Amino acid sequence: MDTQSPRAVLISGCSSGIGHALARDLGRRGFRVLATARQAADVEKLSAEGLSCRRLDLDDSGSIAAGAQWALEQSAGNFYALINNGAYGQPGAVEDLSRDALREQFETNVFGTQELTNLLLPELRRRRRGRIVQVSSVLGFVCLPWRGAYNASKYALEALSDTMRMELRGSGVFVSLVEPGPISTRFGINSLRAFDKHLRPQDSVHRDVYESLRANLKNMQRRRFSLPPESVVAPVVHALSATAPRIRYRVTVPTHVFAALKRILPAAALDRMLSNSGGAPVR
Repeated sequence: MDTQSPRAVLISGCSSGIGHALARDLGRRGFRVLATARQAADVEKLSAEGLSCRRLDLDDSGSIAAGAQWALEQSAGNFYALINNGAYGQPGAVEDLSRDALREQFETNVFGTQELTNLLLPELRRRRRGRIVQVSSVLGFVCLPWRGAYNASKYALEALSDTMRMELRGSGVFVSLVEPGPISTRFGINSLRAFDKHLRPQDSVHRDVYESLRANLKNMQRRRFSLPPESVVAPVVHALSATAPRIRYRVTVPTHVFAALKRILPAAALDRMLSNSGGAPVR
């Protein structure tokens, strides 16, 4: 290990919520935090807070390549970890989602995330040490109605992560999944934008459901059982620091409950329970 410089960690999606909490906290713990955000205004805000920050758009391969190169240059030869946090949730019944809506969901949550990972993996392999922390979701192992695109993207992220973990055995690089549940963030605001962009509720057989869904998206920060973004910090720190990091870190009561219920309930019974939970957006 290079003892002359702190271990560098690149984090995507730092404009608010979990990414912002991680960027602030990891710097205090001695990591060299390299924060990224999609919007230029958020980059300016993060820079004003004293963070090393750069614009990174997971929908843009050029931006991803430039961000990865910047991270390697800024790390002073001590690049250590990638935290893939950047994501958004596209609401809507599966039958109402266009090909474009599904493509945009996967471009950010899966394709861009994996492209960034693949660009940085050679350096981690070369150093024979490092961590990849994937911020997934409770919806990476159970599905809620009206979240089909997001469910699918997080299931895909979990599958890629599980596969990489096996393929990286013996390399010194560890892959961990963090599975939040209800977290008080701006996640609902971004989902609301996606709702307005791709859905036409007045033309859908689900228009009555969409009225309550839209209201819930506006009030995500007041959800029952929700925790602040800072609740994700401790699991991520463990994933970065432990000699043997866990494969999965589950955060919030609903995440632990749904994981247990998936193990013990018949599929039909679990479907009924999840269908009744469909009006409460979670991450």
